[in-house]
Amino acid sequence: MHDGEVCSMLKTVWGFRGAVTSPHHAASHAGLNVLREGGNALEAAIATAAAIAVVYPHMNGLGGDNFWLIKPAGCLPIGIDACGAAAQGVNAAMYRETGHTVIPSRGGQAALTVAGAVAGWQEAYVLAKEWGGRLPLPRLLEEAIHYARDGFAVTDSQYSNTINKRDELCLVPGFSNAFLADDGVGAPIPGTLFRNPALATTIERLAHHGLETFYRGDLAHQIADELSQAGSPLGLADLDAMAARRVTPLQLNLNGHALYNLPPPTQGLASLMILGLFSRLEVASAEGFDFVHALVEATKCAFRVRDREIGDPAYMKRDPKIFLESSLLDKMAGSIDRGQAASWPDGGGDGDTVWFGAVDSDGNAVSCIQSLYWEFGSGVVLSGTGLTWQNRGISFSLDSAHHNQLMPGRKPFHTIQPALACLDDGRVMVYGTMGGDGQPQTQAALFCRYA
Repeated sequence: MHDGEVCSMLKTVWGFRGAVTSPHHAASHAGLNVLREGGNALEAAIATAAAIAVVYPHMNGLGGDNFWLIKPAGCLPIGIDACGAAAQGVNAAMYRETGHTVIPSRGGQAALTVAGAVAGWQEAYVLAKEWGGRLPLPRLLEEAIHYARDGFAVTDSQYSNTINKRDELCLVPGFSNAFLADDGVGAPIPGTLFRNPALATTIERLAHHGLETFYRGDLAHQIADELSQAGSPLGLADLDAMAARRVTPLQLNLNGHALYNLPPPTQGLASLMILGLFSRLEVASAEGFDFVHALVEATKCAFRVRDREIGDPAYMKRDPKIFLESSLLDKMAGSIDRGQAASWPDGGGDGDTVWFGAVDSDGNAVSCIQSLYWEFGSGVVLSGTGLTWQNRGISFSLDSAHHNQLMPGRKPFHTIQPALACLDDGRVMVYGTMGGDGQPQTQAALFCRYA
């Protein structure tokens, strides 16, 4: 949405005093309304983040993580890492001893990492105030509370995902009561009013008592108790240890453009590597065999590095910035066969998310991504608080030799990563996509066609 017109995704639209985009019109309107009331881009993004967490509940929520890439007008970009770590009480041996060769993808044992999304909102809110933001937190969360309490229309996406995942999730604690129809079997059809009053109460508590209460205090105690009842290894101490942090984005300079993405544990490095490799293949036209082949082969090269290197930065053996050095990109691009497809690296699993962006009249820009990982995350829904918990921890390995071995307090590898580019003509481009492991390739395809 932009200030002045309800827009279609099928055409270019223009806004001269700000713009907000997201996968759901209600979330975009929530952010746009904040801009109209004098809020800045970060305040608008927080409102969008909260609203999309309610109206697109199968893809993201307060029980997930988020990452932010923020460009203050006239300043260098800033990143926010709001990735939750594994519980202090888990390790690979614990799962192996119960007969698992991989971490279960659904249920309480899949809900093994702290949800960092609300901590991300908190850090973004602090930064918004540093920019001179004036809107109070209850105002930014107002529309999210409204949609959770009074309801919103079920989307085609929520309906189809509920149908597709129903058999897999119906026995997971809390899922059926939260997401299935009143008969406990069918899925709410598109257009049906969908409410989550428990979530409305949770967000209202956050609005009036502070976002930090998600991790400390009475609400945190309630969340920890519900997680334990659902079979999650997370405890109150794990919630208390959560804090989002500001990070320096990775940067790639390319043909006069400055491209930015988030550092590990995200796969932002892969997104930048693809563009760096693709540019070296010097494809003349924006379509055709050469274009598609070069982009796909650059993706394969970047994914091999990603799958071998990226994880919790505290455990990585090499600085990710070395993979953006010109000499290494030159060498890797030189190894790409211009006429023959290489084999694909090991494929990833499911992955769904939401990306949203906001810009304001002062030129501040925000690119943000928020996710539960798979559709409905772990499938665990905490009935007292209305939270659906992520399953991001399944990206850990139980193999003791793996670079992403499950360890207490370790951050998981993240597929999600917001993108931002400062173009050579002074424009700022914020962009992103859903799609799990495939996000870097989609981002690259978008940027190459646009810039």
